[in-house]
Amino acid sequence: MDHESGGPLVTRGPGVPAGLNEHGRAAFGRPADEPVVVGRIGRPHGVRGDVTIGVRTDVPDRRFAPGTQLRGAPPMTTSLVVAGSRWHAGRLLVRFEGIGDRTAAETLRGLVLTIAPGQVGAAADDGDEDVDDLWWDRDLVGLRVVTVDGVDVGTVVDVVHTPAGELLAVDCVGGHEVLVPFVREIVPMVEVPDGRIVVDPPPGLFDLE
Repeated sequence: MDHESGGPLVTRGPGVPAGLNEHGRAAFGRPADEPVVVGRIGRPHGVRGDVTIGVRTDVPDRRFAPGTQLRGAPPMTTSLVVAGSRWHAGRLLVRFEGIGDRTAAETLRGLVLTIAPGQVGAAADDGDEDVDDLWWDRDLVGLRVVTVDGVDVGTVVDVVHTPAGELLAVDCVGGHEVLVPFVREIVPMVEVPDGRIVVDPPPGLFDLE
C-alpha cells in the first residue's frame, strides 16, 4: 500500500517549500488500484470511544472529516465512518460511528486506515494560493523528462524529500539514475496532462554531451 503522506503526500511546485514529512515518497510501479494509507489507529483516548491517529497524510482535515468512509487493514467487512475529529495536544483524535466507549475503541487499535485511489482527489485544498503548483508524488512518478531543447532524458521514478527540498529521481535513457533538484531554475515546467516534465539542466547534470 502506498502512503499518502509523507504517500503520496503533496509535492509543491519547484521552489515552493513543501513542508512534507519523512514518509513522503512515491512508489514506482505501484498498482493503480492499490489502497492509499492515510493513518493508523493508536490507543483509545478517554472513555467515549475516541482514538488517537498516527497521521500518514498531508491533508488530515480532509481525510478525517465527519462522514468520511475509511477502510481498515487487516481487511474489515465494513467501512469505518468518521463521526468527528479534533486536535488535542498535537495529536489527532477521531471518533467513528458505532464506537461509543473505550472498550470498543480498543478493538480498533493497530488498524491501518486506507482510502481507494479514486478518493484521493486534487492535491490542493480549498484556499491554497498555489493551486497550480501542487501535485501528489504519484502525479509526478512516471512522467517523461525532456530538456528545453526537446532531448529525451528519461523517466521520473521517485520523489525524494530531504530537509533541503525535493529531488526528482530520474531513470535516464543511458540506464543510470540522476537526482534532479526540484527548483524552478532547473525544472521550469511540469505538464502532468501531457505526461512530461521539462528541465533546463546545468552542464553535466545528465552527461548529455
